[in-house]
Amino acid sequence: MSVIDFEPVNQRSTAEMIADRLRDAIMRGALEPGAQLGEADLATQFGVSRGPVREAMQRLVSEGLLHSIRNRGIFVIELTLADVVDIYRSRTAIEGGALALILDDRREVAYEALAASVHAMIERAAAGDAAGVSDADQQFHEALVMAADSTRLVRAARTLLIETRMCLGKLQTTYPDLREQADEHVALREAIGAASPARAHRLLRHHMDDAVQRLRSQYAEEPILG
Repeated sequence: MSVIDFEPVNQRSTAEMIADRLRDAIMRGALEPGAQLGEADLATQFGVSRGPVREAMQRLVSEGLLHSIRNRGIFVIELTLADVVDIYRSRTAIEGGALALILDDRREVAYEALAASVHAMIERAAAGDAAGVSDADQQFHEALVMAADSTRLVRAARTLLIETRMCLGKLQTTYPDLREQADEHVALREAIGAASPARAHRLLRHHMDDAVQRLRSQYAEEPILG
């Protein structure tokens, strides 16, 4: 058997760390949909050469969070209503699969894993902190998929959850009472804890469908520019 000499891996690459920072900025809306990213400007801000920035942006292009327009540059994606419907349809399939694995033999693990995000959501809702509720919402669904102990489901869910976070700014304005948003997650966690598969799957589907309907209304209310 031949021996291959691999170079040692010491730490995460600069490009990977920059990609993480850009991904987080997109997720939280610091880089708004449609915003153009300048390679030179970002290199200056990060204090690095343009090479790692270029590589980081290409990573996000491949993930679908940025898109390149020939002779114009690279931009943050803008989610259409069709995109939103597709995101939530895909999430329903992935999180439904995670839920099936959880209810099979990881129910107690998941119930505990979801506790922190549920409690945070309840606290932030009581404080009227819409952004905090959105953060906890994101953490809940990340924890749900993680609890299934499937690396492939986690990988499949990653970009979808980032895209979802881009939607949550619109979504949070549709809840006159933030406690309603928290209650949906409380009910799903309790169904998991009570080993009620039919109820848990029904609540998950309803949660996703309800989000789509709320977002449909938001898109319909937006003014048409031009």
